[in-house]
Amino acid sequence: MSHASSHDSSHDAAHVSAARPWLSLLIPVYNVEPWLEACLASVFAQDSLDGVEVLAVDDCATDGSPAVLAAWSARHPGPLRVIRHERNAGISATRNTLVEASRGHYLWFLDADDVLMPGAVASLKQQVQALQPDLVLCDFAYLREREKLKHRLRGERHVRSFDGPSSQVLNDRGLLMQGLLLPGYLHCWSRISRRSLWDEGLRFPVGRYYEDMAVVPALALRARSWLHVPEVWIGYRQRPGSILATGDTRKYEHMMQALAGLGQHWAEASRADPRIAFAAAHFAARSFIGACRHVSKVGDRDRLPGFLEVFTAASPLGASALLRAYVRRGWWWRALRLRHWLGQCRSAGR
Repeated sequence: MSHASSHDSSHDAAHVSAARPWLSLLIPVYNVEPWLEACLASVFAQDSLDGVEVLAVDDCATDGSPAVLAAWSARHPGPLRVIRHERNAGISATRNTLVEASRGHYLWFLDADDVLMPGAVASLKQQVQALQPDLVLCDFAYLREREKLKHRLRGERHVRSFDGPSSQVLNDRGLLMQGLLLPGYLHCWSRISRRSLWDEGLRFPVGRYYEDMAVVPALALRARSWLHVPEVWIGYRQRPGSILATGDTRKYEHMMQALAGLGQHWAEASRADPRIAFAAAHFAARSFIGACRHVSKVGDRDRLPGFLEVFTAASPLGASALLRAYVRRGWWWRALRLRHWLGQCRSAGR
């Protein structure tokens, strides 16, 4: 059931009859007033928005975000469409509304507290016009209120979101899944996809954190061709109070729920390609260890056996096989950490 209001600030006959946009920029908005102005300014400062629709969904924000949207919509009534939910539905449902309302050949999510880097849209357009891949992967930079030397030394001004070949269109699914899952960057805003990849019912799980994690691997498995562009197109804002900056135990429960769903998506591909099997197993292990560490730290060890059950079901490799694969690669520390948490889970289950 849709949560979107029937009111759409520019959904008129002229809009409907317009040529289909080549790109939809999709912005979910909820209580982001301090950052929304910078986000929209970064969009409308792009070299050209010809053939681009900018679609924002107000998820019943209670701050000044609706007023910011209204002001920008008045200034840019052509490319900017604003839809308002009838009631607050959460980030996943908002992103689903954006997918369903979008008209572009390509979809690009942009969080309302992040920014598009100068020239990003023009660079994307050049790539998709020339190469027409199903999926485009870009890099990002961290935006911090106070950048320190350690952040620069960590390379936060240019973070590769993909560990694999760049600047060429490929159709090797094993390379794609390796490049996504080994570094573990599964945010949807650094992956620009053909609208047709969403047509078979792919949607974000409603009411859960880690909605990106639940969707991006499934999206990648649908892509027949892909391209990594090693350019920073997104400025990813680090701010206290964001979902991923908090240590809420529910967050880790939802992460494990997302992992359980992923096991179904990558099972067949893992059987066909050992590279995918290892990358998926490693990603499952990282998620499992992170969840175990958190609940142990907050004294909630009763959850450990359930986390082990999810990991066992989701990982294409059994724990023993994954440990052997770690040792073969010389990943001794990863092997020791996995062995430790497997033991902790088994002890908690006795």
